[in-house]
Amino acid sequence: MALVNKVLIIGGGIGGMSAAILLSRQGIAVDLVEVNPHWAADGAGITISGPTLRALREVGVVEQVLRLGGVWNAVDICDANGKRNATVPVAPAVGADELPGCAGIMRTTLADILADATRAAGVEVRLGLSFETLAQDDHGVDVLFTDGSRGRYDLVIGADGVNSAVRRHILPEHPGPRFTGQGSWRAVVPRRHENSTIYMGATTKAGMNPISATESYLFVLDRRDDMDFIAPERWPHMLAELLREFGGTVGEFRDGLLDGSLSDARVLYRPLMGHIVAAPWHNGRIALLGDAVHATTPHLASGAGIAVEGAIVLARELARRHSLEGALVAYTGRHYDRARLVVSASGRLGEIERASGSRDEHTRVMIAAQQALREPL
Repeated sequence: MALVNKVLIIGGGIGGMSAAILLSRQGIAVDLVEVNPHWAADGAGITISGPTLRALREVGVVEQVLRLGGVWNAVDICDANGKRNATVPVAPAVGADELPGCAGIMRTTLADILADATRAAGVEVRLGLSFETLAQDDHGVDVLFTDGSRGRYDLVIGADGVNSAVRRHILPEHPGPRFTGQGSWRAVVPRRHENSTIYMGATTKAGMNPISATESYLFVLDRRDDMDFIAPERWPHMLAELLREFGGTVGEFRDGLLDGSLSDARVLYRPLMGHIVAAPWHNGRIALLGDAVHATTPHLASGAGIAVEGAIVLARELARRHSLEGALVAYTGRHYDRARLVVSASGRLGEIERASGSRDEHTRVMIAAQQALREPL
């Protein structure tokens, strides 16, 4: 007999969809609600590390990701004008030798792949919907939805993002995520290289990662003192200004942003935030997953990955434990240190970049974290 028979997942992002697929595969009836009526992901390209590819293999979607995305097994380190100074191999995750070291894909494409897999798994998906109230007792959770409908579940999983309403419900004392002092800029550009490429300027680091056979995404992190709103129409010119010291391919793309020839670049800016919530990650029959408990900056390309890994760990513990409380305690216990590693190492990398600190320390922190994440769950 299953530990739980009916589960509600609030939030249809990468972590929520992964959990829905994995739990449905166990024979559990899963409902998923997502407040966005279009179920549309926000974002440009996303990097998928080797450990994340390994996790997506367990979810069952890695073949589609590799077919529609771009892959690489090395990173070229170049100067601001594009002269290559070094090539660093990227090894696959342990236990995933058949997979590439890294991949990239449009976030919208990844969301579509997971959405198709979620529906194919038999998950009941309801869009444009969230919860109004959650009331639990020893045997279940009564949910009043925002459309007036009701449901009762053995377990509710809050996978509703960094500003999680479910977290506010069960952990009202948590202060929420913290602004890190950096902003992330991304743009979709033509693919020019086989490998991922990093360009080291005197004051700025830029990079390009493949996201398909023909496209890459250009990324830059910059120092910002606040989270003030920046109008989207200003984004292309602001990104171009950040790239002023670069020549070569990056300089060409900068000029395209300014003269309009790169009008389909889909420039995106986001202030970076992060946090990790102390254990426990549940209250009774309501649990938290993904950014709701461990939001991170993109320095290790592992934010989506640890959300998927969290879904895997939660599904495994629900399958092997004899009590729900034991499963939820074990889920946090097994996943916490790995999530904390990503959040803390990413945060430290951001601090070094913001302060123009030691490049040697930056390299040491990144390599140590990447090696640890390659190890099995």
